[in-house]
Amino acid sequence: MEEKFDIAIVGGGPAGLSAACTAANAGAKVILLEKDEAIAHSIRTSGVTWIDAMNKLGIPGKYYNLVQNYRFVSPSNDVTISGSSPKSCVLDVRGTYQHLAFLAAEAGAKIMVRSNVINVIKEGDGRIAGVKASTPKGDMIVRSTLVIDASGFSSSVARKAGVAGEWKRYGIGAEYECYCDGVDSTTWILMVGQQYSDAGYAWAFPLSENRVRIGVGIGRPESSTDPLDGLHELMEKRPRPLDSMGKIQPVELHYGFIPNDGVRQNSVADGLVMVGDSAGQSNPLVLEGIRYAIEFGRLAGQVGTKSLARNSDMESLMEYERAWKSKVESKIQSALKVQMRWIKLSDEEWDREIEILRDMTVDEFLDFIKADFTAGKMMKLALHHPKMAARQLFNMILKS
Repeated sequence: MEEKFDIAIVGGGPAGLSAACTAANAGAKVILLEKDEAIAHSIRTSGVTWIDAMNKLGIPGKYYNLVQNYRFVSPSNDVTISGSSPKSCVLDVRGTYQHLAFLAAEAGAKIMVRSNVINVIKEGDGRIAGVKASTPKGDMIVRSTLVIDASGFSSSVARKAGVAGEWKRYGIGAEYECYCDGVDSTTWILMVGQQYSDAGYAWAFPLSENRVRIGVGIGRPESSTDPLDGLHELMEKRPRPLDSMGKIQPVELHYGFIPNDGVRQNSVADGLVMVGDSAGQSNPLVLEGIRYAIEFGRLAGQVGTKSLARNSDMESLMEYERAWKSKVESKIQSALKVQMRWIKLSDEEWDREIEILRDMTVDEFLDFIKADFTAGKMMKLALHHPKMAARQLFNMILKS
């Protein structure tokens, strides 16, 4: 079986679905191939993000829980930054992704689930000209002017095409979505120190008054620990603050990978665009990238459709790469510096590090944790927070 499309998109996460919707709305003939049995069949993210970003991107409020307080727990310290209004949120990931899928379908994109790309089609000059996929209808050859790799951490299309290699540094997260007696639905919690993760952190992100995501993340190659083992130990020992949450009963298990190696040197090639985690578009401080995936997925769909008139050659696709990198590349690089500092901290150093947060306003904290590292904001933080540890942290970012 063989079909021809203008754009073939690999991956039914937020990046691929957003690219499909935008390209189809612009008049392109689009197919999206998702390897799982359903859109958002497997949840690979904790879903933490920011309300202003979701509003800007048009994600309805029914798909997220509002958060206004931010608690950090270390072995011997406990700091809460309290806000007067919600500015963060935790997404209903399955609901959000399926909402994006319906928008793409409404726009005219063809979506095929349980369709796994097994090979990349190349022309004699090396240009990518489509993919071969295993689908419920049998093996399928999809010829296209442009392929958008939105396959996430695996970067499956770009790797099969020889355009990108494996990530050298990355995070792995294991998380239970739980029924819980005692959840403060307005507060998310980050836990740092060896009892929580030997090279990362743990979290408790609320979805409602009785529903919470409890997870453990670790960094490779800094640790060889399986985060699932760490999660089970955390759930059994229930250190602070889990000790005050009452009955905790898991109902779902989530497991995922996220790149933690900066952005791809090249996110485009002749006939190919990489977007989302495939391109390294993620914030390493709280390992979140859904807002980038949606925004830059739409950009990829827009630029990709325009590029069809020029056979989607690399030059016509560079508009996409220049635009997204000018917006976030330096911020991601600065965030990586902070993360490298954090990974090396001892328990005692973590106790002192989170003390920096105690004097921050909510807006200052959110600019920092969102990796919104403009020079002006960091200079202001360095001047307003004269503690030595704080000055070292903010000055380190200013030197990026």
